[in-house]
Amino acid sequence: MTTATPTAAPRRSPEPRSAFRTFRAIATRWMDNDVYGHVNNVVYYSWFDTAVNAHLIEQGALDIHGGQTIGLVIETQCNYFAPLAFPQVVDAGIRVAHIGSSSVRYELGLFAAGEPLSAASGHFVHVYVDRATRRPVPLPQRLREVLQALQP
Repeated sequence: MTTATPTAAPRRSPEPRSAFRTFRAIATRWMDNDVYGHVNNVVYYSWFDTAVNAHLIEQGALDIHGGQTIGLVIETQCNYFAPLAFPQVVDAGIRVAHIGSSSVRYELGLFAAGEPLSAASGHFVHVYVDRATRRPVPLPQRLREVLQALQP
């Protein structure tokens, strides 16, 4: 019996600011740092969610309190290139890589303020569903318009 040896995925590299369509500044907090003196990895995912959802709310594409359509995260991933730590300000770059009938793949880069290359890059996928039934629904028109503006 022969078993295949898994091959490593190609190593990702930091991305330039020019790879992203819009940015959102996020202030780090004292509690974001872990015992090693840098921001803990779970906080990066929170920043991804915060950057995207704040943008969608500000653009009138998402109503988190009364909207019939909500986004559920079904996949997420992050690569880390350089540490971030309190009290830095982080610039979250956002772009949309794919728009489906009910799903969206967001790609993000996290940058230390003023730095040209990302300290981390990642993605997450939202499936938009009916708030009550939790079944996938077509993307609302306003959401689709905002998403298209974030495509490269």
